[in-house]
Amino acid sequence: MPRFTPAALTDLAVRALARAGANPGMARATADALVAADAQGLASHGVSRVPQYAAHLANGRADGSAVAAIVRAKGGAVLVDAHCGLAFPACALAVSAAIERAREHGVAFAGVTNSHHFGVAAHHLTPVGAAGMVGLAFGNSPAAMPAAGGRTPIFGTNPIAAVFPRRNGAPLSIDLSLSEVARGKLMVAAKEGKSIPLGWALDRDGNPTTDPKAGLEGSMLPMGGTKGAMLALVVELLVTALTGA
Repeated sequence: MPRFTPAALTDLAVRALARAGANPGMARATADALVAADAQGLASHGVSRVPQYAAHLANGRADGSAVAAIVRAKGGAVLVDAHCGLAFPACALAVSAAIERAREHGVAFAGVTNSHHFGVAAHHLTPVGAAGMVGLAFGNSPAAMPAAGGRTPIFGTNPIAAVFPRRNGAPLSIDLSLSEVARGKLMVAAKEGKSIPLGWALDRDGNPTTDPKAGLEGSMLPMGGTKGAMLALVVELLVTALTGA
């Protein structure tokens, strides 16, 4: 198996994304985030996502020429429009604006709309922890989980992340999806031809499965059953209704 230094892997990802149509800033921000995920052992959100992102750039699901911009701002609140580009430049702009506004107002809320898959949620909070602030991040995603007792995907896996600064150590970082596991773990297992544990997913007929491909065609199971599904609904409402998305 080939081995890459982080710098070489970042360069490879930048070139692949740029060739697929991402502008230089978008390609670099995305590659940095994906390689950071791999460096933490989070292969489901690492450079394994490059082919998916490249396909979305090629088929128009993501706009490689997009430049994120602040479209509304008042007091401690700011809204960033990603203009359908890859999410990472827009998230960086939102976090930077939130930190600046929190310093001025004591607290800030930043939303990102018209965006794309944003990778490891906690990655975006790194500057918040470095600034000595507490940060929370929420994101919605395509329907992947059923309601309790159902088999039709309704809720996204809708991740939650948090960062808390510490007086004598690195910030405490927390990141989780509201499915039993992140959907990316099924993608990795399918790619590697491995099975998955029961309790991770259902097939398209609503039956428990150990086949990751069947799970990807079916639905993910929420963590904690009904409670996880309802938390996913809370996140969905927070990140869509409050941002006007």
